[in-house]
Amino acid sequence: MTNRSRRQVLRLGALVAAGGLAGCASLSGDGGAGTTGRPTDAPTDVPPTDGTPTPTQTKAPPGQRIDDWQYDPKDLGQGGGKGGSGGSKNASATYTAMATNAPSSGNVGLAAGGAKDVVTFRRNVEEGFLPIPSSIPYEGLFYDYYFDTGGSGNCNATFCPAYSPAVSEDPLADETERYFTVGLDSGLSQSEFSRKKLNLVVVLDVSGSMSSSFDEYYYDRFGNKKEVENHTDDPKIEVAKEALASLTEQLRPGDRFGVVLYNNESTVAKPLNPVAETDMDAIRGHIEEDIEAGGGTRLSGGLTDAEELLAEYADADQREWENRMIVLTDAMPNLGDTDEGSLEETLEGYAEDSIHTTFVGVGVDFNTEIVDGITSVRGANYYSVHSADEFEQRVADEFEYMVTPLVYDLQLELDAPEASVAKVYGSTAAEDATEDLVKVNTLFPSPKREGKAKGGVVLVKLADAAGSELDLTASWVTRDGKTHETTETVAIPDRDPDYYANSGIHKAVLLTRYADLMKSWMIAEREGDDEAPVSKSEGIEPPEDDYDDRWEQQSEPLTVSETYRERFDRFAGYFRDEMNALGDESLEQELELLRKLADYDG
Repeated sequence: MTNRSRRQVLRLGALVAAGGLAGCASLSGDGGAGTTGRPTDAPTDVPPTDGTPTPTQTKAPPGQRIDDWQYDPKDLGQGGGKGGSGGSKNASATYTAMATNAPSSGNVGLAAGGAKDVVTFRRNVEEGFLPIPSSIPYEGLFYDYYFDTGGSGNCNATFCPAYSPAVSEDPLADETERYFTVGLDSGLSQSEFSRKKLNLVVVLDVSGSMSSSFDEYYYDRFGNKKEVENHTDDPKIEVAKEALASLTEQLRPGDRFGVVLYNNESTVAKPLNPVAETDMDAIRGHIEEDIEAGGGTRLSGGLTDAEELLAEYADADQREWENRMIVLTDAMPNLGDTDEGSLEETLEGYAEDSIHTTFVGVGVDFNTEIVDGITSVRGANYYSVHSADEFEQRVADEFEYMVTPLVYDLQLELDAPEASVAKVYGSTAAEDATEDLVKVNTLFPSPKREGKAKGGVVLVKLADAAGSELDLTASWVTRDGKTHETTETVAIPDRDPDYYANSGIHKAVLLTRYADLMKSWMIAEREGDDEAPVSKSEGIEPPEDDYDDRWEQQSEPLTVSETYRERFDRFAGYFRDEMNALGDESLEQELELLRKLADYDG
């Protein structure tokens, strides 16, 4: 008898016991509180005659919890596997929800969806690799810092847009630039904020690339696979499993939880069942013992299985429930849908059905290019993780923010005859901007510190705006489905640089110039172009949006041309002065990186 068959027999025995104790394992509910999950007309949970587990839901007997893990490594063509029991069956139903480390007083902040860090960029430089431009997304860089949103302090709604202008000179050219920030202000207090109940499916990548070390590329610079010997030095799969276990610690009895595993195939390892009726200790044991890495990477298969589990609750009351999948992966799809456009279209379809997506990137070779594109959709975000301890702390601090979008479909219309939008920074919908329209797909809650919001701005660069008055009309939808609209007039000063309305826009302009310089350097080094977009006279120009990267990142060694060493050195002096003017010591990490690259001789 296989391990899977043994587990199925044990689960069937538990169901029989449940029938004896409870009389009937009722299956009811429409996604509301206290239900077990399936419609009242769902079929009784009877295992198929061929022994194959079925992802149907069970109800535990009163006071008991059930181990509903149904995965065997053979399900994904990985051979035997450990087949551990994972924990005790029908454990006592005592359950303690994890406490949140979010502050209990004051208001929450808001930040745009998409990237929530630039960890992959920093780690690549640290490990001696050349990053790719998508590894430093503007919204991810913003989320590393706290911003004055420019709000009046009178906001009493979930979201109140605030606007702050700036006039600033490009530090590498004699050119005056004009900007304004959309401050993402919120009047929602921490005491009023709470995440909705979760229907959560975690999708774990168990493909061969996940067996490589966290700090080594699975593909070399020529696109050849590198052999992974003995799975040592913290393979990505081990850290991903620990990250998955950390996620389970944040669940509450009223949530539902399921697990999908994928490589070249996909399988439901754990059905989507109520946490209160699940032996979570046993599930964590199975995650540790049963999961190994190997095979190809069919990301689309994992997404499909997760969507099928969550689709059952598409009609759940969205005021009470959040349907979300969290994908743990290094994002190297090589089977099924591997095209960014196709995957983005898939996630857009899920979002229309109120199924939202979070990606958690694993490893130094996490493919930010593909994930940056596909998480630009409504309700999506992504994080990077490079150690289990780091991720455990992050989910402990911000899990509720990670899974709780508050504002959707923010649009800002600009009415100003002599001004237009030149560039948008900090929104995943920046490419959809026009000369008079700015879009932000989603706003998530974020921490606040001393009145400043983490990631709390979107920056807009203007063209031909000196002395202009901008009529700005903002519209958005809150999570209760209500539409809101405001109109304000903002004056752009006709004055010499430098002028910043507050520290928030000052910091945003500084960081976008830093990111643009970094992106231009990465492109120049990869293309072997020493005379790259930024010269002594041309200043700092944002790179083109259509720069193409391979799906599976290649391990390019870190290089810095003489031209860019000089540019980094000049920019570091400017950055130091602006950091001191802002009085923000947290910016020191960027200054240290600039100095490292300015002195780098490879």
